[in-house]
Amino acid sequence: ESGAPVCILKQGLRPANPSVVMSRVACLAAAAAFGMYGASCFVTPMALRTAPEADAVSSAPFQQGPAAEVESQASAWSPLAIGAALGLLIAVAGGKPALAADLENGESIFNGNCTSCHAGGNNTIVAEKKLKKDALEKYLAGGYSVASIMTQVTNGKNSMPAFGEKLGPDDIDDVANYVYEQASKW
Repeated sequence: ESGAPVCILKQGLRPANPSVVMSRVACLAAAAAFGMYGASCFVTPMALRTAPEADAVSSAPFQQGPAAEVESQASAWSPLAIGAALGLLIAVAGGKPALAADLENGESIFNGNCTSCHAGGNNTIVAEKKLKKDALEKYLAGGYSVASIMTQVTNGKNSMPAFGEKLGPDDIDDVANYVYEQASKW
């Protein structure tokens, strides 16, 4: 037992990637902070400013009439603002980070499309061109980067077929990020 957080997948239990866990926690903490700040700006009641005792006598004639009645009846609590703040907080807290690649989706796409040639990061067609970090740095056009892996997956090269028309852009991004993360582990 390593004490690391565990994700439950179809294959069983495995330790969660600490960088993914940390980025999700940071996003949630930032969202909570912005939500609380927004709630305090737009939802909490503001104290009405009162004139000092000396000004109260001189401002008495100006405080009469319909404007004074509207000011005394107005509430600083707005049901619309409360609903908007709560809705935003729920949407941010319940959603996935928009910019983070979905490594679980990348793994399933890899298992469905790539393992016939690249099981375990190997290459059954050209043995030296593995998906390991040192081989990617050496053989991949553009070197070891997510963008280079995305280009290779999209366009193919030599004996590798192109997946640009078979997979969507998000799926290609996810599988490229999965390969990038796994390359140093295979």
